Amino acid sequence: MAMTITEKILARASGNDSVKPGQLINANIDIVMCHDVTTPPAISMLIENGIDRVFDTEKIVVTPDHFQPAKDIKSAELHKRLDTWAKEKGIKHYYPIGKAGVCHALLPEQGHIRPGEVIVGGDSHTCTYGAFGAFSTGIGSTDLAAAIATGQIWFKVPASIKFILNGKLREGVYSKDIILEAIRLVGTDGALYRAMEFTGPVIADLSMEARMTITNMAIEAGGKNGIIAFDEITKAYLDGRLKDKSDYTVFESDPDAEYFQTIEIDCSALEPTVALPNLPSNGKPIGDCAGLEMDQCYIGSCTNGRIEDMRIAAEILKDKQVAIRTIVVPATPEIWKQCIDEGITEIFYDAGCVVSAPTCGACLGGFMGILAAGERCISTTNRNFVGRMGHPKSEVYLASAATAAASAIQGKLTDPRSFL
Repeated sequence: MAMTITEKILARASGNDSVKPGQLINANIDIVMCHDVTTPPAISMLIENGIDRVFDTEKIVVTPDHFQPAKDIKSAELHKRLDTWAKEKGIKHYYPIGKAGVCHALLPEQGHIRPGEVIVGGDSHTCTYGAFGAFSTGIGSTDLAAAIATGQIWFKVPASIKFILNGKLREGVYSKDIILEAIRLVGTDGALYRAMEFTGPVIADLSMEARMTITNMAIEAGGKNGIIAFDEITKAYLDGRLKDKSDYTVFESDPDAEYFQTIEIDCSALEPTVALPNLPSNGKPIGDCAGLEMDQCYIGSCTNGRIEDMRIAAEILKDKQVAIRTIVVPATPEIWKQCIDEGITEIFYDAGCVVSAPTCGACLGGFMGILAAGERCISTTNRNFVGRMGHPKSEVYLASAATAAASAIQGKLTDPRSFL
């Protein structure tokens, strides 16, 4: 039976020779990602039900990231609960504050993500890891508790939508622009409980950082998961990170696999894109919205907080001054250190930016960049819902690191190609 890459991974995980869309399966989990917001409630559920175990201390990865360093007493209590539990259970892969980072950047960087595996996490953007040819998806605290205790969880096998990325990206256009266009085409529920499989010639030219930006936002179209097949670029990234877990299984979609839908995108025609408030599907070419005044720029998050994004922003900001408050957040301590070593932090400093320790704080309106009523923010994050980064009457505009940096210099939405 012909299958897609997603179906093959779920067949392996459930012990079946084959699976088909709509089939209910019980899958073995290879990695469970835990952070400071959804894991404490899962811990409470386990305790309330008299369950005092974890299925495998080496397959659970723990990091505080949303409110780290703690912003108030409540977040400090979340961190204490997470810290105490991780130590009590002997979790091998625990990244406390100082080593903690934005989870979806940290896990691949530290070698926890492998092709062909099933990864779940208590965060909707767990779909990021599909960039490595893995099945990864976000779950709620109840399912997270079950996964922690048993190492298994049930799924309905998703049908797949194939996105064929044709052409070649022009200067100033990035993978963020690709995914904003894909979401514009299908809408915020157009891929509801579907696997979003990205393929085509453009993929071969994208770094792993760029690919993770695409799969990160699959959930913004309602996708169950986003996925990109393994290739030599994937292998090169993994070779330097997997350490003692270099064995993995690579799956590919069969040529005659059935898809729910196939969508082709001519990436040669794409322009820098901005998702206007209040949906990620509200994408517009920069030419249609340039000149709109901004109050804040945010460069960071699990979508665009990696070293490639920092380099892109620094190239534009070098020897320039920002006209609005600009907050830059490298996603992990390693990326933060790279920024220092490469002189990127100095460029940000000279430009008048604030550079923060790794945190998810501003992205979800938690801290470190809250917006007041009436303020507008150009942001490299993945969501621009009402009140996402602060006051319900504030506005968030989503874009690439290049577009964000160019807009920070001018104080208004700006085409980054004018600085390249």
